[in-house]
Amino acid sequence: MHGKNLLYIKAQPLISIITLNWNQTDITLRFLESTRRLRYKNFEVLVCNMSSATDARMQTITQDYRNTRILKTDTFSNNDVNWAVKQAKGDFILLINNHTELTEDALDHLLRPFLNDSLLGVTCPKVRSLDDRAVIQFAGYKSLNKLTGKKSIIGYNKKDNGQYDHPDYMQGVFSGAMMFKKTVIEKAGMLPRNYYKYFDDTDLSNRILKTGFKIFYQPEAVVYSKDMPSESEKTAINVYYNTRNRIFFMRRNAGIYQFFIFIVFFLLITTPIVIGKFLLKGQIYHLQSFFKGVWWNLGRIKILSN
Repeated sequence: MHGKNLLYIKAQPLISIITLNWNQTDITLRFLESTRRLRYKNFEVLVCNMSSATDARMQTITQDYRNTRILKTDTFSNNDVNWAVKQAKGDFILLINNHTELTEDALDHLLRPFLNDSLLGVTCPKVRSLDDRAVIQFAGYKSLNKLTGKKSIIGYNKKDNGQYDHPDYMQGVFSGAMMFKKTVIEKAGMLPRNYYKYFDDTDLSNRILKTGFKIFYQPEAVVYSKDMPSESEKTAINVYYNTRNRIFFMRRNAGIYQFFIFIVFFLLITTPIVIGKFLLKGQIYHLQSFFKGVWWNLGRIKILSN
């Protein structure tokens, strides 16, 4: 172990930090401020400015923050992430949301497990709330539920009393904060294009594991993030993408028998519950979005590629 630590200190690989910006200059600048405090110094930051309105402050970022580049695109999709990964110079890449803050030793802790396991492909940090820093947002994923097609977040919305401080392998990556070897993405493939939001990291996780690489939860690395919307705060557009992509993910990744079980459960259990919930709340647009998500899959039976 001592020898590995010496190797880690002497040969620090370049880490490319990639974050996306879409008309959120204040939020992105707050994230960049957190990179100033990083103890690990061999990194570059790529800000993918996706189809954002012109903002003079964005033009000065490369002058104000070391080793930072602006990547300008005219689109808003996972293709931008994939394009940014191709521009990255690092052997390791940290893909992270712009509405986060890095702790000063986050890079060190995320990188260290790679020295102990040659098959390790991805490390994910513990994510806490920016609004209440004692509250957990992410402490790993539970295995995929074959009935619902969902993976539950471990520790979500619970106070951090150290109960999730045990590092361990897990079944899913969190695309909002994950470090991976660039070679892993080259073998497993980039983030899938057709998802836009929700289940893209679940699909990526499945491909990474099938390629033979492992995913690791590293609680020593801590990232703070803005709170995710609660179930009651989710908009109709979120309902659409959640429904659409859950079915699409199962179509792409489940076996015939597993997909049959999922569809039966979805039709007989999930759908009546959703209809009842939205009708009771008077959320007609949410209900319409749910059925639009289902219809999207019916209209694209043959589209299963990235």
